[in-house]
Amino acid sequence: MDMQLANKRAFISGSTQGIGYSIAKALLREGVAVVINGRDNSRLQQSVKNLEAEVPGGSVTGIAADFADAAEVQRLLGVLGGVDILVNNVGLFELKPFTDIPDDDWSRYFDVNVMSGVRLSRALLPGMIDAGWGRIIFIGSESGVAVPADMTHYGVTKAGMLALSNGLAKLTRATGVTVNTILGGPTYSDGVAGTIRDIAEAQQLSTDELKAMIIGGNQTSLLERFIEPDEIANLAVYLASPLSSATNGAAVRADGGVLTAVL
Repeated sequence: MDMQLANKRAFISGSTQGIGYSIAKALLREGVAVVINGRDNSRLQQSVKNLEAEVPGGSVTGIAADFADAAEVQRLLGVLGGVDILVNNVGLFELKPFTDIPDDDWSRYFDVNVMSGVRLSRALLPGMIDAGWGRIIFIGSESGVAVPADMTHYGVTKAGMLALSNGLAKLTRATGVTVNTILGGPTYSDGVAGTIRDIAEAQQLSTDELKAMIIGGNQTSLLERFIEPDEIANLAVYLASPLSSATNGAAVRADGGVLTAVL
């Protein structure tokens, strides 16, 4: 299917690995010029080279910035210029008891998981509206709806992302611009894989054993396996395309059936 994305330009925050990297690769295959992002410039440039190898002829560049630092975000925006598609993907997560989460962690999670989207959207949305077309996609999580007890700071910020996305959509009435959130479920991204490896090693289990235990303990999963980053990317490409023009202000689920509500 032609997704009608040739000659569009996209920026994806936090995209040197995992879901963001998969979205970058999928958009490149549709003819989109993609700008990726990471904190470490050497790692960022390696990811650019990897994407060039995986999608020969694709137009991919990178801008390094740490989204916990507002000054670095402003520097990034000064270099970036306008885009047709903004994917707010960057995010922090960890397992930690609520009583062990200090104020500094709450502030850092809010800065990265919520304010990254605020700062990027505030700068880039007006240009999309002036151009009469644009897409903003937030990569959310089912944890923003069913907040986990052992990741409260993560869940709360993902809930804030949902509210931000919905509010921004209301600014796009009759403009050709849409703002939506993907509600992802348990996804085997690089970050999750690393966490699982660490826990498996500490518990003297194989990663496959621990993955099976985690999914087996999730009583509501209909998929009964981890979601692959490419499966999230497939939905992101659709939402980025002109084909999704009637979808705006939505939280679109790619959660493997973890959430039990009808809507």
